[in-house]
Amino acid sequence: MEEKTVTYKRAGLKTGIYSGSFNPVHIGHLALANWLCEYTELDELWFLVTPHNPLKAKEELMDDHFRYELVKKSIANYPKFQVSDFEFSLPQPTYTINTLRALEKTYPDREFYFIIGADNWKYITQWVEYESLLSNYPIFIYPRKGFEVEIPTQYPHIKMVDAPLIEISSTFIRKACEAGKDIRFFLPEAIREVLHN
Repeated sequence: MEEKTVTYKRAGLKTGIYSGSFNPVHIGHLALANWLCEYTELDELWFLVTPHNPLKAKEELMDDHFRYELVKKSIANYPKFQVSDFEFSLPQPTYTINTLRALEKTYPDREFYFIIGADNWKYITQWVEYESLLSNYPIFIYPRKGFEVEIPTQYPHIKMVDAPLIEISSTFIRKACEAGKDIRFFLPEAIREVLHN
């Protein structure tokens, strides 16, 4: 049976949704987001701070509002970035498809692009209503070491972007801070003292 190509059309301000725990935010997050704003069609990018990922233990997360404030401080001087706590008021646990639908209703003047790493893309078929996600939203997939990306041909609005490969994790940042390491250049300047104290 021949697969039918999904035709996707929507107009409005092109807004990238970079969803994550940002536990904490670090220069890898910011560099990728910066690249996406400058080298793709995005007009802006929102760091959507997630209150709880169903795949992560709750106790691993720093306080929701603390993580939000860290991102807010980190991006304050770049006009194409915004931070959002939109999911804080949604039913928990949150799922990407529900969040994007709610965003569309709340901000009808925007065209939302979903941003996902190649590591998470590998498991996209396990996501809630993944077919609706793939059919109804443009998606940018950024590279992760060791993960090949295959995109079904019927989804021309889903693209693998040629962003720099930056292998820094929030887990590394947390452990380094706990161990008293001086990792000042891995952290946005605005939050270095907060996390080092």
